[in-house]
Amino acid sequence: MSCFARNLLIKEMIRKKRLLLLTQKCRTFCTKTGAERTGDAAEDVDVIYVSKTGERTAVKGRVGQNAMYLAHESGVEIEGACEASLACCTCHVYVNQPFYDRLPEPKEDEEDMLDMAPFLKANSRLSCQITLTKELSGIELTLPAATRNFYVDGKKPTPH
Repeated sequence: MSCFARNLLIKEMIRKKRLLLLTQKCRTFCTKTGAERTGDAAEDVDVIYVSKTGERTAVKGRVGQNAMYLAHESGVEIEGACEASLACCTCHVYVNQPFYDRLPEPKEDEEDMLDMAPFLKANSRLSCQITLTKELSGIELTLPAATRNFYVDGKKPTPH
């Protein structure tokens, strides 16, 4: 298989995975009542993102929200090149204790992607695989010094 054909196949697989994820999100949203969708403080989750320069950004997420997408919505510079399809490691973060132990074990696909992440640590995770729960309120996610695909010339990544 040529590189071109392989790249087309990979792009098609990522596109299908995005559509599946979007469909699942729509189902979740559409099955909630209006009261559930509009502001229940009991479902708020406090998240702190720490940039590679040490700048702290505190945001409020919602139970069930994805940590990478919350970062994008909040202006935190996490790239997320594959849009949560487990095809890259550009959303790599370090999770502080005791929250790391509260996360479900990483699946084999996530571990495979983390193996490619530079500056890997024992508390490394992909933020696209972190789903916020009430037990994670107060979690601190620190961005590594660099990620694979990340521009090193000062260019800021933009979510797709």
